[in-house]
Amino acid sequence: MDIFLNNTNINSFDGDIVITGSKSESSRLLILQYFYKKLELINLSNSDDTLTLQNALKINNDIVNIGHAGTAMRFLTALFSSIKGIDITLTGSNRMQNRPIKVLVDALTLLGADITYLNNEGFPPLKIKGNELVKDYVSIIGNVSSQYISALLLIAPSLKKGLKIELLGKITSIPYIKMTLSLLESIGVEYKWNDNIISIRPLHLVNKSELIVESDWSSASYYYSLVALSKNGKVKLSSFKENSLQGDSALAEIFTNFGVKTTFIDNSIVLEKTSDFNQKKHLVFNLTNTPDIAQTIAVTCLGLGVSCGLFGLHTLKIKETDRLKALKIELQKFDARVRITDDSLHLKSSELIVKNKKSPFINTYDDHRMAMAFAPLSLKYDFTIKDADVVSKSYPEFWEHFNLITKQ
Repeated sequence: MDIFLNNTNINSFDGDIVITGSKSESSRLLILQYFYKKLELINLSNSDDTLTLQNALKINNDIVNIGHAGTAMRFLTALFSSIKGIDITLTGSNRMQNRPIKVLVDALTLLGADITYLNNEGFPPLKIKGNELVKDYVSIIGNVSSQYISALLLIAPSLKKGLKIELLGKITSIPYIKMTLSLLESIGVEYKWNDNIISIRPLHLVNKSELIVESDWSSASYYYSLVALSKNGKVKLSSFKENSLQGDSALAEIFTNFGVKTTFIDNSIVLEKTSDFNQKKHLVFNLTNTPDIAQTIAVTCLGLGVSCGLFGLHTLKIKETDRLKALKIELQKFDARVRITDDSLHLKSSELIVKNKKSPFINTYDDHRMAMAFAPLSLKYDFTIKDADVVSKSYPEFWEHFNLITKQ
């Protein structure tokens, strides 16, 4: 499905949107629910990724195919490895079979897991024969993907002796590790994080029966961009916490640089464009802890005619697509000058495309965030987003919600 976004020159809007639960929190809690059956989860994400993980956890077949769901691949690799008697092949889409998983497999193997690569060394599909993992210490590099670390943390309390995890080198996306630890703590898991070692004690019974999933801050980022690109837009989003576990809650601070004020009211946030804001012409952000909002920030800078330097983006190369390359290609369609390195993006915005220039087609590369990140730019231009239904991976109602605001 392609969507043509017609620039309607909307400068003022006032919307009220309810976003479902965080995909990141939902995936972690579903793994914990597998081990602790009494847990009841409220406001789970309704994304494709979450539904895929839910279905995979019910499957007794020989083959589990998780499609594009990278989080599911990492978390299920750890879970299946730790369940004695499981004999399963874990596979995914063509892109998933080119996304590395060796760092996690090596760590699990050291703990006693039985995992075999069926095609290429270091990549899915995997043949997993579940074992009782009796070793209680493992080391893993911390600068590739925090999901590898979270995968180990989530199985740790179910292990007979618990687990000590030594993190080697610089650690990527620390807020996501802290999210995992906070969710573990919420069900009664005891842990210590001293220097570079995280120690998890075993847990047999949970002390809570119900957990409410906060709405997804990554999904909120597109409304931050929409308000930033308006003259006096306003959007209310539910349900969000001021003391969020999600790293992307840093949006509230980051988008002050674009004149967006965030007000917390009960369980909602209200985003408003400030009228007396003077926009800087160049901005620099270190997004090591919040890489999922890099696309949103880059497009916002483009729309405001702001140059930027975005750093800490090395994990974007192993997402649904190589997001750095994809961003460069698509941003250049709006006459932006873009330079990328292995871990950064540098954008110098032009005066943006002239009115009589042909409306570009924005390719999404099977990446939900490419579609949603570019959508707010329709406040400035006409263009078409290819394969726009890819948003279902994380936010199935996105276009419905987006139209509620932009078609006022």
